[in-house]
Amino acid sequence: MSLNDEEIYEAISEILPKLGAETSSTVLGAGSDDLEAGRNYLQVLVEEGWMLPTWPQKYGGRNSTPEEASQISKTLGLFEGADLYPYGVGLSLVGPVLMELGTDDQMNRWLLPIANGSEIWCQMFSEPDAGSDLANVGMSAEKDGEEWILNGSKVWTSRGAYSKWGMCLARTDPETTKHSGLTMFAVDMKSPGIEVRTIEQMNGDRHFSEVFVSDVAVEDRNRIGNLGDGWKIAVKTLALERSSLGGRSFGGGDQSNGLPTWLEDWKVKGYLDDPVSRQKAMKAFMLHRVNQLTVLRAASSGNSSGPAGSGAKLRSVLAFKFRAYLSKEFFGAEGMLVNDHEHIEFLTGPSMSIRGGTDEVQRNILGERVLGLPTEHRVDKEGSYRDLVRGK
Repeated sequence: MSLNDEEIYEAISEILPKLGAETSSTVLGAGSDDLEAGRNYLQVLVEEGWMLPTWPQKYGGRNSTPEEASQISKTLGLFEGADLYPYGVGLSLVGPVLMELGTDDQMNRWLLPIANGSEIWCQMFSEPDAGSDLANVGMSAEKDGEEWILNGSKVWTSRGAYSKWGMCLARTDPETTKHSGLTMFAVDMKSPGIEVRTIEQMNGDRHFSEVFVSDVAVEDRNRIGNLGDGWKIAVKTLALERSSLGGRSFGGGDQSNGLPTWLEDWKVKGYLDDPVSRQKAMKAFMLHRVNQLTVLRAASSGNSSGPAGSGAKLRSVLAFKFRAYLSKEFFGAEGMLVNDHEHIEFLTGPSMSIRGGTDEVQRNILGERVLGLPTEHRVDKEGSYRDLVRGK
């Protein structure tokens, strides 16, 4: 039975404290390696399905309608949350893909541990020679009875060092075209033959990693989707990622009502007293608000992924970077010596235009799929992958 707004608020208020003005938040885990706060938050919410209301109840949801889910999401924004960056791949990407393409066995094994935070997933897509050209993935997967033997390497794998499972794109048929010969697997990150090396970013975080895979055995029951459908699944997953990133305001103010916490903070610190600074701050707020309203419009029309997700990601990145750089500017010369949350956001800013698909890739998607511009000429869409990598 659906609940009204007041009933949702009352139910959540019994398990979560009200959001305070001093409550701070992190941006995609920047400056934080805390896993327990997010796990505890998910475990509090999973019993009544508040975190993932549209999911089936047996998998940690509450079978909500989209309308009820929207109200639950708004209400959660009024209460203290947690940094769910470590859990984002499972909650926003793997879960929806499994509910559409996974087997009953896979959903029964993986969805509830995703919902309650007991198992963390990472996304093993990019490789040293296959970043923006993701279809050029070279990790091999060869069938051996009821198992697949994987060999190769991945890079820029967020959460790789502490994930239980990896959603891994591998090449099962090098004789066909590069887009057709890919298959998706779920890889146990504790398997023999997997080595994870973290990569330190300029903001000090070690969320990214290299993953080296040597003769790793993966059961066929851990293959996600049909053989050769890896590229389609990857495209679907990346669209969900863009939509997820684009739907966030990063670092305070995700709720649709009232001023974001960072603007309130600027006011308290006196940054808005000067008219020029105040004008810049209002531009930051307008970028933030326009992104919020556009995301809400896309969500209400059921069109929040695909090209709409690309547009949302571009807007959210623009809003975040403008705010992060302006916050540092407000410090003046002292900002060069400050090492705090705002400094971490400043150093995190450039990465926002890269992670989840570069700004250039998003603009290509909008140009081709929304504006109808001609696609770039490709000479590698025909012929076998094996011939392409040999340079023939």
